[in-house]
Amino acid sequence: MCADTNLNNMQRQLALEVIVTLSETAAAMLRKHTAIVAQSVPQMLAMMVDLEEDEEWAMTDELEEDDFDSNAVAGESALDRIACGLGGKIVLPMIKQHIMTMLQNPDWKYRHAGLMALSAIGEGCHQQMEAILSEIVSFVLLFCSDPHPRVRYAACNAIGQMATDFAPTFQKKFHDKVISALLQTMEDQTNPRVQAHAAAALINFTEDCPKSLLVPYLESLVQHLHVIMVAKLQELIQKGTKLVLEQVVTSIASVADTAEEKFVPYYDLFMPSLKHIVENAVQKELRLLRGKTIECISLIGLAVGKEKFMPDASAVMQLLLKTQTDFNDLEDDDPQISYMISAWARMCKILGKEFQQYLPVVMGPLMKTASIKPEVALLDTQDMENISEDDGWEFVNLGDQQSFGIKTAGLEEKATACQMLVCYAKELKEGFVEYTEQVVKLMVPLLKFYFHDDILTPLTSDLPSDPPRPPWVVSHVESMPLLLECARVRGPDYLTQMWHFMCDALIKSIGTEPDSDVLSEIMHAFAKCVELMGDGCLNTEHFEELGGILKGKLEEHFKNQELRQAKRQDEDYDEQVEETLQDEDENDVYILTKVSDILHSVFSAYKEKVLPWFEQLMPLIVQLICPSRPWADRQWGLCIFDDVVEHCSPTSFKYADLFLRPMLQSLVDASPEVRQAGAYGVGVMAQYGGESYRPFCTEAIALLVGAIQAAESRSKENVNATENCISAVGKVMRFRPECANVTEILPHWLAWLPLNEDKEEAAHTFDFLCDLIESNNPIVLGPDNSNLPKIFLIIAEGVANESVKSEDACSKRLANVVRQVQTSGGLWTQCISSLNEAQTKALQSLLSSA
Repeated sequence: MCADTNLNNMQRQLALEVIVTLSETAAAMLRKHTAIVAQSVPQMLAMMVDLEEDEEWAMTDELEEDDFDSNAVAGESALDRIACGLGGKIVLPMIKQHIMTMLQNPDWKYRHAGLMALSAIGEGCHQQMEAILSEIVSFVLLFCSDPHPRVRYAACNAIGQMATDFAPTFQKKFHDKVISALLQTMEDQTNPRVQAHAAAALINFTEDCPKSLLVPYLESLVQHLHVIMVAKLQELIQKGTKLVLEQVVTSIASVADTAEEKFVPYYDLFMPSLKHIVENAVQKELRLLRGKTIECISLIGLAVGKEKFMPDASAVMQLLLKTQTDFNDLEDDDPQISYMISAWARMCKILGKEFQQYLPVVMGPLMKTASIKPEVALLDTQDMENISEDDGWEFVNLGDQQSFGIKTAGLEEKATACQMLVCYAKELKEGFVEYTEQVVKLMVPLLKFYFHDDILTPLTSDLPSDPPRPPWVVSHVESMPLLLECARVRGPDYLTQMWHFMCDALIKSIGTEPDSDVLSEIMHAFAKCVELMGDGCLNTEHFEELGGILKGKLEEHFKNQELRQAKRQDEDYDEQVEETLQDEDENDVYILTKVSDILHSVFSAYKEKVLPWFEQLMPLIVQLICPSRPWADRQWGLCIFDDVVEHCSPTSFKYADLFLRPMLQSLVDASPEVRQAGAYGVGVMAQYGGESYRPFCTEAIALLVGAIQAAESRSKENVNATENCISAVGKVMRFRPECANVTEILPHWLAWLPLNEDKEEAAHTFDFLCDLIESNNPIVLGPDNSNLPKIFLIIAEGVANESVKSEDACSKRLANVVRQVQTSGGLWTQCISSLNEAQTKALQSLLSSA
């Protein structure tokens, strides 16, 4: 049917849809019947060739929406979906030769379709295409010089898509060829649409390009962009054309955003023209250009920093304020709205506390946009016929001829507004306190999104695993602890009142949220809130509900692992299924980390008082640390018991039989993550555990030393675990010296310093080192202070690697050590002469800041 050109387009597309849907819903089965796929792939490509000649295409200044009923769009969409559904191992070998043949066809439509096909399969065939990326990129770049403008456009499209799909590998490997090709294509003055798409591809490239790679090309990029901007600004004035200028302005913004302070020398080249556009582009058809220019100015300001931007800040603020004053006159779909909202937030980051004066002006429109109420509906098949997705609705089929729909119009703006509220709370802290109450009243109800007034029962039980999620969800969750931080300035009563308004909704949403990404954010925010509020923030009902929910999450974790094991025995099990199962496993483990976060915050707030409540979860946590469990389970189970020891000792010893033996065995585990969790546990045992843990600290020392001295202990994958072992040895010597032969171990411990990766544990080791130096420990100082050059090296490396920061308590103590040696000339010279230039600078920085 797909191949039958006598049928109408809709019939052919519906036939194709059956196969594509099977690739998404029964992928493993379809992978066993590859003949069907091999027959359909050429049909998709044939549909993509079904393009009309349009002589005006290259000169169009308005971009029309994709025609979703056209064969070309349907074929491209089908290819994207089937590649994602079946994976690159199946799809790439089937399609590769077809694409190569198409790219050599003299008919431009085939070359265009071949390049668009490459763009479409990038996500689904990621792993397989990455292996031959050099070959693909070299070939695609040739088509940037193709005689037909639509083929050059398709080449830019492929480059832009690959820059996103394969970032940052793509940027690291091909920066020289790609930047050169795009800049050359951007000079295509006779084909504005190609020019604009080359600029769009450059945006994709620079967004994910490491700064160090972009900086060498900065001069060339800036000069090209400036020449094009000036030319297109003239065209705008003379002819009213704006498409290329819109993209070039965004390209400038993207380059500045990546280059950061390196963009300072070019600031004056662009800012006058950009301000001119904002001042004068006031016509309705120039709204998008004006919005993008506002975005560009704010991103450049953020990149170059307050000092460079301040002379223009006042004029820019006045321009923004003028637009803001006219805000109520803007139509709901005016693209300037979201650009304005984001620009204000960037101005807040640039100006800091000085931005507070503008809050009365910006908060009204911001709250209005953030308060847009989403339309949702539960529809039967008959209702669905009257509403199309073109009307701004998205649907999910619930079965039984019912669908859940959400109207997406305005939701991106709502999402942006919610993100900006988070930004203001984060940047202004107590300066935002006037608005915390109204923002909390806006944000908390958003947690109950699926309990909409029109739908009396929660939809979560009926929704599939991947329902359409409103795009603001993460922002409103992230705002909760930040708003509490802001409210602190009003005193404990006001803070408690605000927390009570949030708490019930947060706990309930942990129990009901169906989306794992959103759920993890809610759990993280709740943990932060409990940490901030401290003892007394949860009542008996809260604890009862939270305990039930966490127990349910842990039981679900084990159940999901069993289901995955069962799927591995299924007849349709293959490599692609295994990839999916591993993704599911990673999701489950991430939720487990958030369970650990919540328990950490509860333990740190309530100490041993919370242990009776924790007992209901104890059997499940013990199950996590069984030797037969996967390493991630054991790691996080141990982390939870680490918290029990750290925050609930000496009472914690009551449960020692449940976790001590696995904790000691973990020190020789094959997994570095498990060793790290075990080593941290020994450290807190020594520091906080009390007398009962003494024998275990003694037993642990030999195991810790063995792990530190093992081959490859400092390799990339092992270094964090090893540094935790070194820190744990230090804590045992410091807090339980009777458990270790300090005289024998201390010289070794000194030789293992400094810790460079785990900054938190590095601070502990430097604290102990200060104790030893200040007490004139003879082993550490050595005969006639002969170890001081080594100590200086440790301190200098610690500062250079930012393991010691000026705000750390030990930095002043370390600086005092250095100053004392400064007074003894010969010894000082000896210590300094062993340092390289970077280490010497680090010591000078320590002395000047501490």
